[in-house]
Amino acid sequence: MRSDVDALLREISLRLRPRMDELVDPLVASMRQEVPSVWAHDDLTNLARCAAHQHIDTVLHALEQGFDLRGAKAPDAAIDFAARLAECGGKITELLRAYRIGHGTTLRLVREEADRLISDPNLREAVARALVTGSFAYIDLTSEQAVTAFQHARDRRLQRRLAVINEASRRIGTSLDIALTAQELAEVGTEYLADFVTVDLLDAALNEEGPTPARDDLVLRRVAHHSVLEGCPESVLPIGGKHGFKRGSEAAEALASGRPLRHRHVSADNPAWLACSDACRRAIGDFGIHSMLLIPLWARGSPLGIAQFLRHRDAAPFEDDDLLLAQEVASRAAVYIDNARMYTQERATALALQRNLLPDHVPRHGVVETAARYLPSGERAGVGGDWYDVIPLSGARMALVIGDVVGRGLYASATMGRLRTAVRTLADIDLMPDELLTHLDDVVIRMQHEDDNNPDEISATCLYAVYDPVTRICSLASAGHVLPAVVTPAPDDSTANPRPVRFADAALIGPPLGVGGLPFETTQFELPEGSLLALFTDGLIESSTRDASRGMDTVCDVLAWADPSLEDTCDRLIDSLLPSRPADDAALLLVRTCPLGTDHVSTLELPSDPSVVSRARAHATDQLAAWNLGDLAFSTELMISELVTNAIRYGQQPIRLRMILQSTLTCEVSDAASTSPHLRRARTFDEGGRGLFLVAQVAENWGTRYTRDGKVIWAEQLLPDC
Repeated sequence: MRSDVDALLREISLRLRPRMDELVDPLVASMRQEVPSVWAHDDLTNLARCAAHQHIDTVLHALEQGFDLRGAKAPDAAIDFAARLAECGGKITELLRAYRIGHGTTLRLVREEADRLISDPNLREAVARALVTGSFAYIDLTSEQAVTAFQHARDRRLQRRLAVINEASRRIGTSLDIALTAQELAEVGTEYLADFVTVDLLDAALNEEGPTPARDDLVLRRVAHHSVLEGCPESVLPIGGKHGFKRGSEAAEALASGRPLRHRHVSADNPAWLACSDACRRAIGDFGIHSMLLIPLWARGSPLGIAQFLRHRDAAPFEDDDLLLAQEVASRAAVYIDNARMYTQERATALALQRNLLPDHVPRHGVVETAARYLPSGERAGVGGDWYDVIPLSGARMALVIGDVVGRGLYASATMGRLRTAVRTLADIDLMPDELLTHLDDVVIRMQHEDDNNPDEISATCLYAVYDPVTRICSLASAGHVLPAVVTPAPDDSTANPRPVRFADAALIGPPLGVGGLPFETTQFELPEGSLLALFTDGLIESSTRDASRGMDTVCDVLAWADPSLEDTCDRLIDSLLPSRPADDAALLLVRTCPLGTDHVSTLELPSDPSVVSRARAHATDQLAAWNLGDLAFSTELMISELVTNAIRYGQQPIRLRMILQSTLTCEVSDAASTSPHLRRARTFDEGGRGLFLVAQVAENWGTRYTRDGKVIWAEQLLPDC
């Protein structure tokens, strides 16, 4: 019986072989009906037909050998089909279903031919058993080989996808610059997915407006593009150019909904959103653009823009796997772009706040010449809390301030503004530098207590100095801040030799603001005429590649050959110490001292005797005549009479009258008592109590400042030509 079965199987094979092409058609038709997803890909369709032909040939060859399946191999086209299906993102169930349908159809055709040849029912049954047994063995062997090929190809696809995603993660988002991040997306896209990539962002997102899924005409701006061709000749829109998607178009809906769009261009009938102009239509035809992916860029639930991936050199159209990969890469880039956008907005806000809180211009006074610079840090670090200030004080003195708030961004800028206001308020009551920093330390501690979220993050350094042009004494105290560089004139007044540069003793630096409970110390030193003070924050002298000591050496080298122009000296210091994108912000304040000459100051020592009031008035009148300020004689005599009388009545010796002519006329009366005068309203029949009231009415400004030895009551008047 077995020999008869083998003979019949060979006979069936010989009869069917001339009809192989005819047999392929029903097999392909069955697969097309049962596994329609395969026919969405042209290359898979061709492989499926070739695999069907090879499959029938393999089965017929096995029939000729008596269905001996030892060493049977799946057809090469079937292996290629399995691998390609995996690369297209197909499922293994689709592969096995196609396999079963293909072999089932082949077996049915063989059974039909056997039924026509065999009339003996026993022999027909034996042939059927042989066909079924052989079929199971054949399917087991060949499907296992196809599944192995499918898994290998799928693993390679996943590895490639992971490699591309890892490369995209490494190369995209290296900075907080919107345009650079978009360009990185375009470059990665052309390297791994497309021949030409464009990145367009919503104009609203770039203009710091909240991007929303708009349904009206969408205005986009080209921020990046990249091509495999040099110069991006496919692009009809330059960087910075604007275009839009019409309301209701496929592209507009894709952007508004966040769903990607895949488009295959196969005819001259271009959709309006694709060929929005004659130049676009020409570019599509000239470069042969045939396949496109539109991937919306969304972040935090809102659209930012859209990335377009186009192919013209690569003949293969975009597949599902390409779409998934493009989505993965674009979604990561969208997060980076949104971070850059938010950072740019915050940085711009913080920088605007910082610059508005800093002086628009450094005040110019006859007693000092000043120049200043503020440089924000590089984009990753963010705007910091560095600040400087120059504050006029009574008695022609000047307060010089420089400070640095710990932290970055809006919070640091706002904290800096609060501290700068506090310093100006404390300076207005004429405190000594150490006393001012003590009060400022209390302010920071109160701010820490008010901030329940990050109390330990509020800290700052500050240096406060007061220059007196009359005595040429500079008094300063530091709260954790680097001390200024002091440049004194050369002994021979020559510019051919370097000028001496020194820093004050670092032991004088007190604790940073916010520590509390530790004292600050005021140091005083004399500044010769023409001396130069350089106040700066640590961002100027310290970086990741240079320690503070090297930076201070550089400061000394530059200042030793300082230009007569302070502006030029500022520029030289910045060029020598700061890179193009510093890691920390920096503030710099240069001050050249110009002491008042003896002809601008008049001093009179007074005994504690009421009779000397007339002498003080006479002295003032004579001095005003010498200064050609006779018009101020009456008001000046009135103020001096009241101030000297108060000092004699309530103060202690020594008592001193000092008149200072600078931008204003200042009259000062000092004594050794620490009692504070009070302005009060005298009643109708009171014989006294009107002195300070009269001074306040006559003077432009007046006040009291305390010294180590007592107090000074001062009053200022504007000069007649002011």
